[in-house]
Amino acid sequence: MQTNLIESIRHTADGQEAESILRACVHCGFCTATCPTYQLLGSELDSPRGRIYLIKEMLEGAAVTEKTMLHLDRCLTCRSCETTCPSGVQYGRLVDIGRAYAEEKTARSVGQRIQRGLLRRVLPRPAVFNSLLAVGRLMRPMLPRGVARSIPVAQKATARPTARHARTMLVLEGCVQPGLAPNTNAAAARVLDRLGVSLVSAEKAGCCGAVSYHLNAHADGLDYMRRNIDAWYPHVEQGAEAIVMTASGCGAMVKEYGHLLRNDSVYAARAARISALTRDLSEVLAAEKDSLLKLLTPAQRGKVAFHAPCTLQHGQRIVGVIEQLLAGAGYELTPVADKHLCCGSAGTYSILQQELSQQLLRNKLAALQSGKPVQIASANIGCQTHLQSGTDLPVRHWIELLDDALGAAASERN
Repeated sequence: MQTNLIESIRHTADGQEAESILRACVHCGFCTATCPTYQLLGSELDSPRGRIYLIKEMLEGAAVTEKTMLHLDRCLTCRSCETTCPSGVQYGRLVDIGRAYAEEKTARSVGQRIQRGLLRRVLPRPAVFNSLLAVGRLMRPMLPRGVARSIPVAQKATARPTARHARTMLVLEGCVQPGLAPNTNAAAARVLDRLGVSLVSAEKAGCCGAVSYHLNAHADGLDYMRRNIDAWYPHVEQGAEAIVMTASGCGAMVKEYGHLLRNDSVYAARAARISALTRDLSEVLAAEKDSLLKLLTPAQRGKVAFHAPCTLQHGQRIVGVIEQLLAGAGYELTPVADKHLCCGSAGTYSILQQELSQQLLRNKLAALQSGKPVQIASANIGCQTHLQSGTDLPVRHWIELLDDALGAAASERN
């Protein structure tokens, strides 16, 4: 695709990256076949190809309108189009650049500004989020059923093993996961402890930066990234083997720290090292698979439908690994149609684009429940919470299922 970017952006880092991405696009349209919003709406401007044209026009000087923002906002950033694209177009990076530029050039309504501002100030701060979550849980019995279902019931936190092994790995606690699903990281710590690895957290690490960054507040997002790097780096220098992500959305973000901070003279080198050390939990356990299998005993543990989050399969390109781990633990994986399609969670999308999000949720749950599973597993807290709001089946993080299997095997041996 030929480009002629305006002078004010052409020589910036974002402008140069956007131009490179735009020129890689050959208009083939393969992306439209796997784009969830295009499938629902049938509009070219709600497809990756259409949004690429919108971004190109903006960066070449066209006026940014409310219509431009509407179509960019409707994008889930699921990156399914990247998996499909034969030209390797990095659409996710392009849409982040385009949205931030559009945000500067047009004014949102007061309501939108307030809503987005609250999301940026509440979700990344566990103390604030957990306080509001506690109030919501108290009010749950008095709320309409649809609203009540969107507020997860409280989990009783389970114990974590103390750090006792020479091998250590860091884990990101995250922002909303400790309040919504405290057992996820506890289960991960127990599983790794059985494999001779201590999972520890850095006290000052927090939100990965995705919430702010994907709401076009790039400066705030980068500040969260720098804070995490500062918190993790002493542990890295002391020999931590990896930075383990139990939420695939956070993993996709942290793996991009090196790229996003490449022009930061202070943080570039450390950011690159942090990204290189970052592993999804499934990658860690796949590397320990032989040792893991020795701890398991043959058993039939029931039918499970696995939902692969977009940030896992499209963002990190990890496909089939978790399914193999669960099958090895004795679970029967049920078939799921259209695995590549988003569930509609997509970070804050389920709040900002509720109608489209709910359509995608209904479609995803129909696919997940078609094989009559007894529970659903996922790999990202946003997807887990979103899916649970629409079904009575338990929706759990897959590591909890693996922890159950290991616990059962240990009891059987004893």
